[in-house]
Amino acid sequence: MPRLSISLLGALLGLGLATAAAGQSDAKAPLTRSERCANLSHQFDEALETHATATQVTAAKALQRKGNRYCAAKKQAQGIRMLANALKLLGVTPNDPVQ
Repeated sequence: MPRLSISLLGALLGLGLATAAAGQSDAKAPLTRSERCANLSHQFDEALETHATATQVTAAKALQRKGNRYCAAKKQAQGIRMLANALKLLGVTPNDPVQ
């Protein structure tokens, strides 16, 4: 009898671990900082087409260039901040998913 309950307990434990592992594989991997830089830069390019008459376009473009330089120089945190600020100058909310 004890052998049967130990086997049953082991099977249930194995089944529980298998379903937990399957649930984790469905989750999306968080974006890397490089991907976030690329996404924000692309969003800025799109926003520039629709908000070309914004009052601070020149300052926003300068921030975008600076942000792209930071991203290229492996300083993605600063680049992400610059790109987000550039979007805000255009009056657009940055579409930056939280990790």
